[in-house]
Amino acid sequence: MSEISRRAFGGLVGGGAVTAVGGTATATAAEAAPAERPFKARAGAASGRRPNILVILGDDLGWADLSSYGAPHIRTPHLDRLARQGVRFTDAYSGSATCSPTRFSLYTGRYPGRTKGGLAEPVADRSQGLDPNHPTLASLLKKAGYSTALIGKWHCGWLPDYSPTKSGWDEFFGNFGGVLEYFSKLGQLGDYDLYEGDAEYKDLRYYTTVLTERAVEYVGRDHDQPWLLNLNFTTPHWPWLAEDDAETGAEIAARIRAAKSRAEVSNALNHYDGGSVAKYTQMVESLDAAVGEVLAALRRSGQEENTLVLFASDNGGERWSYTWPLSGQKSGLLEGGIRVPAILRWPARVDGHQVSHEPNFSPDWTATLLELGGARPDAAYPLDGTSLAGYLLRGEELPERDLFWRVRANRALRRGGWKYYRDANGKDHLYDLAADSREQADLAPDRPELLAELKDAWERIEGGLLPYPAP
Repeated sequence: MSEISRRAFGGLVGGGAVTAVGGTATATAAEAAPAERPFKARAGAASGRRPNILVILGDDLGWADLSSYGAPHIRTPHLDRLARQGVRFTDAYSGSATCSPTRFSLYTGRYPGRTKGGLAEPVADRSQGLDPNHPTLASLLKKAGYSTALIGKWHCGWLPDYSPTKSGWDEFFGNFGGVLEYFSKLGQLGDYDLYEGDAEYKDLRYYTTVLTERAVEYVGRDHDQPWLLNLNFTTPHWPWLAEDDAETGAEIAARIRAAKSRAEVSNALNHYDGGSVAKYTQMVESLDAAVGEVLAALRRSGQEENTLVLFASDNGGERWSYTWPLSGQKSGLLEGGIRVPAILRWPARVDGHQVSHEPNFSPDWTATLLELGGARPDAAYPLDGTSLAGYLLRGEELPERDLFWRVRANRALRRGGWKYYRDANGKDHLYDLAADSREQADLAPDRPELLAELKDAWERIEGGLLPYPAP
């Protein structure tokens, strides 16, 4: 681990993050034992078979919303156990600050601004989506011999032009849009949004339960080849509904059906008159229980040892989320909008009880999973991510590189422990995340040369991206 990574973690601990996995921020040392140790690749690990790959996304889950990341009031025993069995990443980031551009970056391994559909922040109508001709994590692994499935939230375009089954996934069960009412399945276009393949599938039970059952069935199959499953929950995204809130869900659904415009549909789903810390806690804990059910099914299937499980969030939290000590939230490029929890477990190749402070973001995971699955990226669509396979399996040092984000007028770039950030007013800032993960001490006036260097680096990358369409 680099000195700057050690300093970065020290800053996080000082801000309130926990140093051991398995309890809340108030847990005793005995409850949290054994303590995490700095990441180290397993010595002499055999190459073995290619892994099954299970990628689980929470939706708008904040960086510290898990008890293993410091939440003092949310209990997430299943995800904490997953972290104990693998590696917990403290400096993981989403590819963007909202749902669909991050999914573009994860599915393609590239900056969202490389593609026209990725410029939508987020995808909001049928004219926008992921070009079916663009290679994806699923299509490339499929060429390498994997079975592929996506269960849950797609949010990269609607039928008839866009669908997971048009972009490399053999199977799809879930919703096309970015949000839906958990019981009626009415979505952001105001219509029903639960599909199996390209056909509507009727199920009015709580959505997290429905997705969990499908995922349990998939991992429990007698697979005859390695598989990729993208399991994308909508939990804990608004509307703020838990499994015992069917009555409130019916009220929201009635407002959607009565809506005379898309704006009224959005107002109903945004649920500005609902929610609470207690309700949000209930939703996160239901997500944790759902993940626990899927992991239990994986264990029963006998595939746990050689299945790589990656859990993360699609962007930072909002409203009721717990993100201390970070500032900002979803839609913005302060740390709270893009830093996310990320946990990796692969018993056959990676030891447990470990923590990594190496910065990484969504496109890195695409590159990593492709390498581990023996899939070749398409040379016509070069990846923007860096594979972590050498770091995870062979103890190689990650090259120094820049992590880049662009959201309209906002910009951000991280290099080592330094972060360049431009706010919506066009003002440039410089933060030393090693000492100030809360981004309160603006060092731009003190380090003008470094600010200029990072700004130039951001502009060089941005120059190769598609421009935003005119408002």
